[in-house]
Amino acid sequence: MHSRRALISFFLLASTVAFCAPALPVKPKLVVGIVIDQFRYDYLTRFRAEYHGGFDQLLTNGADFTNAFYRQIPTITAVGHSIFLSGAMPAVSGIVGNSWYDRSTGQIVTSVCDWDTRTVGGNQDTKGAACTDSDPASPKRLLVTTIGDELKTAQPRSKVVGISIKSRAAILPSGHRADGAFWLDEVTGNFITSSYYMDALPAWAVQFNNRKLPATYINRKWEGFPKWDFHAPPGSPAPYAKLPASPWGNELIEQFAEQAITGEQLGHDNATDLLTISFSSNDYIGHAVGPDAPEVRDMSIRTDQLLAKLFRYIDREVGLENVLFVLSADHGVAPVPDTAHRLPGGYVQGDLPGIVESALSAKFGRADWVIHGAGAEAVYFNWPAIEKVNTPQGQALRRSAVYDVAKQAILSTPQLHVARVYSAEQLDNGIAGDFVATAAINGYFPPRSADLTLILEPGFIPGTKGTTHFSPYSYDRHVPVIFMGAGIKPGRYDGMIAPNDIAPTLATLLNIQTPSGSSGRVLTEMLNR
Repeated sequence: MHSRRALISFFLLASTVAFCAPALPVKPKLVVGIVIDQFRYDYLTRFRAEYHGGFDQLLTNGADFTNAFYRQIPTITAVGHSIFLSGAMPAVSGIVGNSWYDRSTGQIVTSVCDWDTRTVGGNQDTKGAACTDSDPASPKRLLVTTIGDELKTAQPRSKVVGISIKSRAAILPSGHRADGAFWLDEVTGNFITSSYYMDALPAWAVQFNNRKLPATYINRKWEGFPKWDFHAPPGSPAPYAKLPASPWGNELIEQFAEQAITGEQLGHDNATDLLTISFSSNDYIGHAVGPDAPEVRDMSIRTDQLLAKLFRYIDREVGLENVLFVLSADHGVAPVPDTAHRLPGGYVQGDLPGIVESALSAKFGRADWVIHGAGAEAVYFNWPAIEKVNTPQGQALRRSAVYDVAKQAILSTPQLHVARVYSAEQLDNGIAGDFVATAAINGYFPPRSADLTLILEPGFIPGTKGTTHFSPYSYDRHVPVIFMGAGIKPGRYDGMIAPNDIAPTLATLLNIQTPSGSSGRVLTEMLNR
């Protein structure tokens, strides 16, 4: 009798424990990672009343992190896209810019150029001879894994696809093991890829390219903005070079994404698939006119509508209940200098390499001191040439002496509006300080980073027109981070986070290994567990 009661008690206890145990969220069939190139967080609030599509869905049904700030410099496209699904700082990932001076080859290289591959899908599949944005590309310069890489390790049947207009924006979020990354060829108007992924475009991509949509788009007029012309100059070798800086660039991306979902059957089996999409046109237009121009408002509203179209298509194909979305941006943008309202800032014009070379030549004698063409906010020294320069006592120059003279020359030139200069020697040894110093450390990878890293005063940008982004200031680093889908508690979350937190959070939701260089935390406050 006692044994029978004990047995009944055991089953009652077991059923109670089973009933009370929290259920793990169902693993999504598809993860969609969306980056909007050059999209400041305040675009969500300034234009909120005019959003009735995708942004409205995300803000209503998703977890909106209102204070997501990048914590590194530079705040530019390749860096932001590399962080998005790796969680790794440039100090670990090696992606220190859109391009940098490669000391081993003595050339400027881009973040994804790869001379050992060839482009696939253009008029001619050729092997590149120089490292530019139009050359063959791969993720080989990215030194860490991504969510897609870890997903395919855990679930070999998972598919990973990356799409953008820019090669770096398609390649870096999708990672090393992606089944394909696709970007726009400005010569043919085709979406192309690299032999790193495949020897020929898949049939669905060929079918899309055969529609010749870019040829129709360049003839369209941007309603309300008649001065914009999307035709390349007559005789240009790249007829579609101006198409990215148009609303139709994003439309091409969205339509190609739809074709990829169907063609690759993403989200149609038990293994979780990953689709990364980067909308590039916002960046091209924003550079030209700045964040307060009516074109940026119009592009933001159009992006809201495009996201709604994409969500509807995914709902029909996969079911939104089976999809996890995360949306962010790779960086913000500085306001166009506005002297009329007496705000701090302005355009910086000055021959930075010339100023440094003049100071060093005056102190130590003439030499090839600086590598030219490395960018407006960094200085690379020509160390092989410098090693041949001796002091008056016949001794080799110490690097610290070169750094000191160059830094003093920069900081004593008012028209450069440089607030700080960090030398490689300082960053190698570590620097303490505020968020600016931390950003410099986070962005420093010794084999690739510059010898001098410059921080301009707030509001100052190089050039004579338009605007840009690269700084540690809030206008460049405050971006959206929004999650939406099963397992996510909708709401507004006002705590400070970083885009680096996206990757470890996705790894936790997918129950996979955190990417190798991740420095973020899991956003447990939004997890519905």
